[in-house]
Amino acid sequence: MHGLRHITRKILNYSLDKNASLTCLAVRRMSSETYDFETLKVSSPREDVAHVELNRPDRLNAMNIAFWRECRECFQRLATDKNYRVIIVSGAGRLFTAGLDLMDMGDVVPTGKDVARNAFKMRPKIEEYQESFTSIEKCPKPVIAAVHGGCVGGGVDLTSACDIRYCTQDAWFQIKEIDVGLTADVGTLQRLPKIVGNDSLARELCYTARKFHSDEAKEIGFVSRIFPDKASMINAAIELASLIASKSPVAVQGTKVSMVYSRDHSVPEGLSHIALWNQAMLQSEDVMKSAEAMMQKKEPKFSKL
Repeated sequence: MHGLRHITRKILNYSLDKNASLTCLAVRRMSSETYDFETLKVSSPREDVAHVELNRPDRLNAMNIAFWRECRECFQRLATDKNYRVIIVSGAGRLFTAGLDLMDMGDVVPTGKDVARNAFKMRPKIEEYQESFTSIEKCPKPVIAAVHGGCVGGGVDLTSACDIRYCTQDAWFQIKEIDVGLTADVGTLQRLPKIVGNDSLARELCYTARKFHSDEAKEIGFVSRIFPDKASMINAAIELASLIASKSPVAVQGTKVSMVYSRDHSVPEGLSHIALWNQAMLQSEDVMKSAEAMMQKKEPKFSKL
């Protein structure tokens, strides 16, 4: 009883001191960041929600040199932009993406005579491309992929790095790299098997480059929902993003960080990690706000990080 009275007093004292923060929360502004890219279009369809659109519809959103740089920069900036809590990724035009733009790869492959020296030059370029999609995974804010039409090659790499994947009924996916003489090297081989939980099927898809459509994608757990058309899918993604954004950003981002860490570590390591994390985060004002709102049967409002 003494502990309950102590918590209740803290909640009451907190509520008396929060008027100033509530006033600030009442005035929401668009991000002061400028997201001006050649291959991406960034908008805000709802409060606290960013929408990143692959924006080369005339080239089927193929991933050129500019895209790899801009994707990395965009998500690194969104990661620290206090005005956004959730991010949606979709594609403009007829399909999500045709994958790697083989017509615009510039001098990615070195032309020197010595294989070893070429290899030393090549590795940092590969790692830069990997970081383009790893930046999505590193971003502490949940990222929702909304896929329509084709999602080829690099599109599977990109969506594999996202937290949640929706698609339309006509969507199809293809790990295409092997058909152009490449081993996929920016995330699919590392993330897809863990997402679908079926090593045999993951290898089949990667070795054959066969298409798998929306129904199979849902059956194997690569996507969580299928929609009849792009408009309904985007609307659902926005609603989902808004719901997530209404939760404590401290709790949501901590949950993503912990889930990504735990995926790649043992259970004891994951437990140790979240204990270290929560020894600080359990002291957040969001805990008091959530408890107060629950007692008053109201929706809590959380300040920006």
